[in-house]
Amino acid sequence: MFKKFTSEDVSGQNQVKASVQRKIRQSIADEYPGLELVLDDLLPKKSPLIVAKCQNHLNLVVVNNVPLFFNIRDGPYMPTLRLLHQYPTIMKKLQVDRGAIKFVLAGANIMCPGLTSPGGVLDEEVGAETPVAIMAEGKQHALAIGFTKMSAKDIKAINKGIGVDNMHYLNDGLWKMERLD
Repeated sequence: MFKKFTSEDVSGQNQVKASVQRKIRQSIADEYPGLELVLDDLLPKKSPLIVAKCQNHLNLVVVNNVPLFFNIRDGPYMPTLRLLHQYPTIMKKLQVDRGAIKFVLAGANIMCPGLTSPGGVLDEEVGAETPVAIMAEGKQHALAIGFTKMSAKDIKAINKGIGVDNMHYLNDGLWKMERLD
C-alpha cells in the first residue's frame, strides 16, 4: 500500500469542517476505545484537522503536519505505526514467526502458516475485515498494520493463503514521511 509512497502522491489537502471532524473523531473513538483518554491530545478540537487525499482512494488524517490515521475508501481508520508505537495497546494483535519477518518488512501480505506456526500467535477474538497490529516473534514493537481477510478461527482452520493484508509496515513510504508539508 505505502511501498513507494511520497508526499507527491498526495493529490489534495483539505481542512475539514467541524461536523466532519466530529464524525472522524467519533469513528476513531468507536474503533479504538483504548485511545479515548488521549484522543483530545491527538486530535485537539481547536487545531485544524486536515484530510489529505492520495492515490488509490487513500485518505490520511493529518494534525499539525503529522499523519496519524489513514483509511481506504470508507473503511475503518487505522493508526500509523508511529502512533501505534506510542500507544501499543490500542489494536488487537497477531504475531508472526521469525521466518515471516523479512517478508513482512518487504511489504508482503501475511500468510496463514506464518501466524499458525509455533512462533505465531493468534487472538481468537479477531474477526474478518478487522484492522490488526502485526507483531514479530521476539520483538517488542509492531512491524506492520494489517487488515484481516478472514477471522482468526478461519486462519487456524484453513491455514492456507493470505490471512492478513499488509497495509503499512516499518520503513515504507508512510513511515519515512514523518511530516507532511
